[in-house]
Amino acid sequence: MPTNYLVHPNINPIIISIGPLDLRWYGLMYLVGFLFAWWWGNRQCRQPHYAAQGWTEKNFSDLLFWAFIGVIVGGRVGYVLFYQWQYFLAHPLYLFDITSGGMSFHGGLLGVITVLWIFAWRSKRSLLAVGDFVAPLVPIGLGAGRIGNFINGELWGRVTDVPWAMIFPAAGNLPRHPSQLYQALLEGLVLFVVLALYSRKPRPVGSIGGLFLMGYGIARFVVEYAREPDSHLGLLAFGWSMGQWLSMPMIVIGLMLMIVAYSKHHKQQGTAA
Repeated sequence: MPTNYLVHPNINPIIISIGPLDLRWYGLMYLVGFLFAWWWGNRQCRQPHYAAQGWTEKNFSDLLFWAFIGVIVGGRVGYVLFYQWQYFLAHPLYLFDITSGGMSFHGGLLGVITVLWIFAWRSKRSLLAVGDFVAPLVPIGLGAGRIGNFINGELWGRVTDVPWAMIFPAAGNLPRHPSQLYQALLEGLVLFVVLALYSRKPRPVGSIGGLFLMGYGIARFVVEYAREPDSHLGLLAFGWSMGQWLSMPMIVIGLMLMIVAYSKHHKQQGTAA
């Protein structure tokens, strides 16, 4: 068993303070994700199959602004309802206490889906088609957020003796999985590459969004085995964490979307033939 482990660097979560305002690494990671989504989305608007669907840099910019709001609001509400329900019942104003931190990806996803649905309805588009356009823009932001978690020394992994185990001082002296980096790699870089390659040419409507849901759900479900469960929740039924229970519907829905998308596509090809 190794005796020398990596130690998490004591990085100040605040990059710089200007008067009462603090620029934090975690906030910077949100900005990185937003800027990447803006750049990649504008790039997609210039691709022939997206341009043919009526995507322009103008309507994409409008969508991105409201999607960002959806991430923030949905992420906060989701965290409070999914992970702090009992505390919220006793302290309802905790929902608005954003200074204490706490964001949920699954809540942020629901917030974005709500924004996408409104955008699709107002622009007379298919929700699935809008989801296909947006899906490749998301993973890099997710990966950046996990790097922010790592810098903050939070959301650490379970105790382990793997050679790359790391001691997180806030979690005690036991070596743990740097699960934030696992998530940054799988949910961020790997998922982005898969979606970017898959969406380079026209695909059946709903399949890109379905691949995102399934890919994220699988990545999150797997990494949760290395991530320390929330102390106040622990492991739930079947020894699964809350993150795994919230990811399982994503896997199922994503798979169903892909099956239905390709089934409709094949039927349309058969009718045309």
